[in-house]
Amino acid sequence: MNKETSTDQIGLIFEQQQLFKYELRSSSAEERIKKLYKLRALIESHEDLIYAALEKDLRKSRSEAVISEVLFIYGEIAFAIRHLRKWMKPRKVGRSMTNFLAKSTITYQPKGTALIISPWNYPFQLTMSPLISAIAAGNCVILKPSEHSPFTSAVIGEILTKGFDQRELACIEGEQHVSEALLALPFDHIFFTGSPAVGKLVMQAASRNLSSVTLELGGKSPVILDETADLEMTAHKVAWGKLINAGQTCIAPDYVLLPKDKQDEFVNYYLKAVKSMFFTGDGQLDRTVYAKIINQRHASRLVSLITNAIACGAKLREGGQLADDLTLSPALLIDVRADNSIMQEEIFGPILPIITYEDQEEALALINRAEKPLALYIFSNNKSNIQYFLQQVASGGACVNDVLIHVSNPHLPFGGVNGSGLGSCHGQFGFKAFSHERAVMFQSKFSVSTLIYPPYAKKNKVFKLLKKWI
Repeated sequence: MNKETSTDQIGLIFEQQQLFKYELRSSSAEERIKKLYKLRALIESHEDLIYAALEKDLRKSRSEAVISEVLFIYGEIAFAIRHLRKWMKPRKVGRSMTNFLAKSTITYQPKGTALIISPWNYPFQLTMSPLISAIAAGNCVILKPSEHSPFTSAVIGEILTKGFDQRELACIEGEQHVSEALLALPFDHIFFTGSPAVGKLVMQAASRNLSSVTLELGGKSPVILDETADLEMTAHKVAWGKLINAGQTCIAPDYVLLPKDKQDEFVNYYLKAVKSMFFTGDGQLDRTVYAKIINQRHASRLVSLITNAIACGAKLREGGQLADDLTLSPALLIDVRADNSIMQEEIFGPILPIITYEDQEEALALINRAEKPLALYIFSNNKSNIQYFLQQVASGGACVNDVLIHVSNPHLPFGGVNGSGLGSCHGQFGFKAFSHERAVMFQSKFSVSTLIYPPYAKKNKVFKLLKKWI
């Protein structure tokens, strides 16, 4: 692992990038694509180190790391390479009556020097994904990966050091005070992925320099089932979405809402699905496919959530045991009330509360008590019910009859609303996050605007004519 970067080094790198960003401003699509190919080659040559680091940080299996971390990034790179020329091309827009002889376009300028602060839960994917967008948009970048996933952070630092000049791309490691030192600098854009609480601090720091921000946060993403849902299929999908990475996923299903008469059947299917995916034949939790909790502090928090939920009247149907190696067995809570303590914060772990409802209005009221979620999951075969929840619940994204998978489509924006995030990323949406959309107008030799110059005494007829045109 690399040593912590000093404050002096941070200042030097930032100043170098502030100068170098002007050289990148006019970089061509071909130059940026070449860098994306280089990044892909560096990742390929470091794959074994990446998988080993993810195993050390999170005990993430190689298969899960391939699916949720590395292949995702290869897809992002390929998509950007395929579409970048089109994204960079100035976009012609229409004319108004007051400038009908002019030509108007929207162009995309690099914002300049960007800071990317990434989290520990998907430490490779959630660092590289915004980096790809920043490179595609022509920016200089300082990466600050999480100190809680130090092995992956070190590999990312090695990749960038081998392939890029720090005047363009740099990786800075360190504890919280390093992040604070970075946030004090006047970056042109800050891209942060993490908790809403820290997101507020990032936004506060950005406001001092009027830096634009993209905040990818989290929240309590609900799963809503109605009477028409296929319970066996739903339970299997929810179990996978909840327990991949031991529930440490920002868009993981946080809790399940279902009709009261469906609870027992769903519980049986859910437990069956959990056993089939994450347990061995002799009934032991399979640590080769089930990740650990990131650290003791987070593990203790999750255990407290279970304890407090039970104290508030919930029943622990299964799991919830914490082992010395920070493995928390998949926990299922039933008879959870809306005012239970576990419903007051994002769980971010392998604990699934189940809440029953009498009608759609009751379910909707419970969802809308919390901040707008990052994701909404609806399981139903009734189009009217699906539209009801899509229209009545504000969320960053939504997925019908599946979980998580919407994040894999680069044609879709990924982002939250208010408490679950600000701005979007992935594909062209990520490119735009790191770009300034600039209005450019080319005026003709004759301009209508000359008709409204002073003196105004004889312009009343012109004004009346313009009013009719407008």
